[in-house]
Amino acid sequence: MVMEKLSLDAINAKSEYYVKKEDDEGTYSFMTDNMTEFFISFEKDDILRSGIVYQFGISNPQGKKSPRDHKVRITILAIIEEFFNKNKAALLYICETGDGMQKMRSRLFQYWFSVYNEKEEYLFLPQVVYDEEDNENYAALIIRKDNPCFVELVSEFTETINLLNGKPD
Repeated sequence: MVMEKLSLDAINAKSEYYVKKEDDEGTYSFMTDNMTEFFISFEKDDILRSGIVYQFGISNPQGKKSPRDHKVRITILAIIEEFFNKNKAALLYICETGDGMQKMRSRLFQYWFSVYNEKEEYLFLPQVVYDEEDNENYAALIIRKDNPCFVELVSEFTETINLLNGKPD
């Protein structure tokens, strides 16, 4: 199933930064006041098979430091909200690990979601996944509570995390 096209008008009506579409594959971008460019991507994922799932990504390819900017949070949450308005899907959020800042990213994203006005409509399920070297990696399942595959996807996500961490059910 192809991701439904997000409405840039709907996103930009709620976001603090102007969001534009980068490609037909589900990538969006915006530029902050301090000229940091962020890319938001949605990529079909098949790790969970109980329903439709997309991997959600936030990237800053220039690696430019971005001070605490509440407008970034508002903009990203506007994009996520529009995604869920158009798609009966779940999102997997996996924190990028290349620079050792994944724990900080995970905490920041959890904070953003905790102050989101519509958070009661969603389940945000953060988890730690350990790799072969016992490094902590951070992932989360984000799913609307009215998703038709809610129970199955939450169960499968939990089982997958337990499997990856070597813990039997």
